[in-house]
Amino acid sequence: MRDYIEQINREIEPLRNQIINHKVYSAIKNLEDLRVFMQYHVYAVWDFMSLLKALQNNLTCTTVPWYPKGSADTRYLINEIVVGEESDIDQEGNRISHFELYLKAMEQAGADTSQITSFLENLLNTGDLEKSFALANTPLAAANFVGFTFDVINSNKAYLQAAIFTFGREDLIPNMFMSIINDINEESPENISIFKYYLERHIEVDGDHHSHLALQMTESLCGTNEQHWQKAQDAIVASLQRRIELWDGAYEEIMAKKEVLVEI
Repeated sequence: MRDYIEQINREIEPLRNQIINHKVYSAIKNLEDLRVFMQYHVYAVWDFMSLLKALQNNLTCTTVPWYPKGSADTRYLINEIVVGEESDIDQEGNRISHFELYLKAMEQAGADTSQITSFLENLLNTGDLEKSFALANTPLAAANFVGFTFDVINSNKAYLQAAIFTFGREDLIPNMFMSIINDINEESPENISIFKYYLERHIEVDGDHHSHLALQMTESLCGTNEQHWQKAQDAIVASLQRRIELWDGAYEEIMAKKEVLVEI
């Protein structure tokens, strides 16, 4: 199975480099730029939680009556990740999901949360993803990103869900971005301390412990099935391409706002 993992890593390395070195990071110069970035990124934070719950539904028994489902090792892996993502701790030690923590970070930074909130309210009421995007005026890049994730979720194929969860959803936060955030935090910690904590927590938990658990889960689900590994690789590549497009969208909006300020 390690040969399959190495093949995937070779295939996606150029895409990972594009994400790490994306121009959106260097475009973020101040709090206003960061607000725009967050308004795009929050969609990825939310649909990550949806992908996680799809995996839990597929790999464990979440209905009554309970019955043993799948491998106990796989059940442990996904449940361990769910606990960390759905009920982590904030800066004061209070239990909170990573998505709710991100919303708090947006509110503190003064970023507009009305769009993502409207999207979720409409989705809850209608169950229609496309209609909810339209009603909330979701940016096209964010809608495409979430739409692809839900295509994989709706495939009901746990090995594909695990693959993009493991390889395609890692945020790959570059040191340059952390340096920018630290600089903004020094200027206005009252606006960005929660977001800084979120990133640090993400690197600590998601980038280390959870990534190892997720890799074990993907290996277990794909096993020695060569067709599963090939389809998983294709899905991972597509997922990373959507991430690049999401960052492209954020970059274009950041730069458009800068041009407006210059004209004024």
